Amino acid sequence: MELKEKVVLVTGSSRGIGAEIALAFARKGSTVVLNGRHQIPNDMISKMEEIGCNYDVILGDISIESDVKRIVKEAIEKFGRIDILINNAGITNDKLLIGMKPADFKSVIDVNLIGTFQMTQAVVKKMYKQRSGVIINLASVIGQHGNIGQANYAASKAGVIGLTKSVAKEGAMRNIRVNAIAPGMIVSDMTDVLSDKVKENILTTIPLNRFGKAEEVAQTAVFLAENDYITGQVITVDGGMTI
Repeated sequence: MELKEKVVLVTGSSRGIGAEIALAFARKGSTVVLNGRHQIPNDMISKMEEIGCNYDVILGDISIESDVKRIVKEAIEKFGRIDILINNAGITNDKLLIGMKPADFKSVIDVNLIGTFQMTQAVVKKMYKQRSGVIINLASVIGQHGNIGQANYAASKAGVIGLTKSVAKEGAMRNIRVNAIAPGMIVSDMTDVLSDKVKENILTTIPLNRFGKAEEVAQTAVFLAENDYITGQVITVDGGMTI
C-alpha cells in the first residue's frame, strides 16, 4: 500500500509507541487521526505541525462503546474514510494473581482487548464497504510467553493475538489485512521507573543487549502497512528476547 494521503487512525497516540507510530505515518505523507483519552500534548502537536501533514485530534476512551462509535464517525466525517487502523491504546495494572481483584483483571481486559475489539469492529465495517484496509494491533511478548505479576496483561494481549488472526481470515475476502506487533522491552515511561538492577537483569535476557526504541516499533508498523502480502502475522520486536 502506498501510504501517501492514506487516512491513519492511531489510538493512544498521545505518547510513547503510539506517538512514534503517528509521526512515522505522518512522515510518509499520510493523513493522521490522533487519539487519546484526555488530551494530546502540545509537543506532539508541534511535531505534527513541523512535519506539515494533514491531521486531526479526536479524543475518546476506546473501552467505552459510545466513544468508539463517535471517534470513527468523526474521523470519517472529517476525512471520508479510514484506510489504516492502529490499535495501540493499552494499560497495565500489575499484581500477583493471588492479590489481583476481579476489578484489576477487568480494567486491563476492558481497554486492551475489548477496546481493540470495539475499534476493530467499528472500522472494519467501513473497510468492508471500501473493500480495502489495514489493521495493526499492538500485542506484546507478554501475551506470547506470560510474565509474573501480569496475568491480566498477558491474557489481554494473548486475546489480541487471537483476535488478529481471526479477523485476518475474515477480512482477507475484502482485501483487508490484519497483523499484530509484539514489542519486547521498549524504552518508555514504564521502563524509566525500573531500578538499575532490574534493568541489568532484564538485559541479560536480550541477545542484542539493549532495550528497544519506540521508533523501531513504528518502523515495523509502517512496513506492515506497506507490504500487501502479509496478513495474520505477529511480528516480534524484542531484540531476540524470546528466542
